[in-house]
Amino acid sequence: MEEQRTLRLGGRAWPPGSFAVMAVINRTPDSFYDGGATFGFGAAVDSAERALAAGADILDIGGVKAGPGDEVAAAEEISRVAGLVAAVRERHPDAVISVDTWRAEVGEAVAQAGADLLNDAWGGTDPGLALVAARHGIGLVCSHAGGMRPRTGPHRPAYPDVVTAVLRHVTAEAARAVLAGVDADRILIDPAHDFGKTTWHSLQLTRRLAELTGTGWPVLVAVSNKDFIGETLDLPVRERGAGTIAALAVSAWLGARVFRVHDVAAARAALQVVTDQQQALAQDA
Repeated sequence: MEEQRTLRLGGRAWPPGSFAVMAVINRTPDSFYDGGATFGFGAAVDSAERALAAGADILDIGGVKAGPGDEVAAAEEISRVAGLVAAVRERHPDAVISVDTWRAEVGEAVAQAGADLLNDAWGGTDPGLALVAARHGIGLVCSHAGGMRPRTGPHRPAYPDVVTAVLRHVTAEAARAVLAGVDADRILIDPAHDFGKTTWHSLQLTRRLAELTGTGWPVLVAVSNKDFIGETLDLPVRERGAGTIAALAVSAWLGARVFRVHDVAAARAALQVVTDQQQALAQDA
C-alpha cells in the first residue's frame, strides 16, 4: 500500500483518514435524479446554499446530464455553469467548488469564474482539461469510463478484470496530469461506477475498492442513486437512498475519501458512524 496523500482543494485540506462530502448541484433540465428541479439559476443557487448548510465540503456543479439526451454544445454548457460558479464564489468565498465537465473550454471558463476542481467523469476524453487545471493551479478528477464517448451508454462492456483495468487507467491518467503540471495533492481518482460498466462490474469495484485506495491517490466515489444500486435492489431512482448509504459506508470503510451525493445530511451521518468505528478500533488495537 502506498502512502496516502493529503488532498488540497481551494483553501481546504483533507489529510489521510478524513472524509469529504461532495454535493451534486444540477443545472440540467433532464437530470436522472431530480428531473430538472434545480435547472433554474435561482433554484441552483438555493440548492448550493442548502447543501453547504447541510454540511457539504465540496459543491459539484454540472451543466450536462451524464446519460444520453439532447445535445448540449460547449457554449450552452458554459452558460449554465460559469455564472453559477461565479455567484456561489461571490456568496461563499471559502467554498470548494467543483465542476462536472469533460471539455477543456468549459474547464477554462469555470476556472476563470472561480472553480477549484474539474471533475471529469469520462476518463480523460479531452486531454486539454489537465492543462487547464495545471494552468490555473486547481484540481482534477481522473476517472475510468472504459473508452466510451461522453454521454453514451455501455453496451455489453467486458474486461478480463475490471478492477485491474480501472487501476491501470486512472493511475496512468493521474501520472499524465502530474506531467502536465497539475499538483499531485490536487488529484483524485474515480472508478466511475456504471460508466462503461455493468452492475456486476460496479459491485466488483465496490467490493475491491481497497485496491484503488491502496494506490495512495485520494479516491472519489460517485455511487449516489446509481443504476447498479437500483438493479441490485430492484428499486426506482427515488427509492435507492438506503442502498446508496450502504455502498457509501462500504466505500468509506475501504478507504475512499470523497463522496459525491444527492443527500448531504444522510451521507454526513453515515460517514460519522464509519469514523467513530474506525477510531474505536484504533483505540482497541
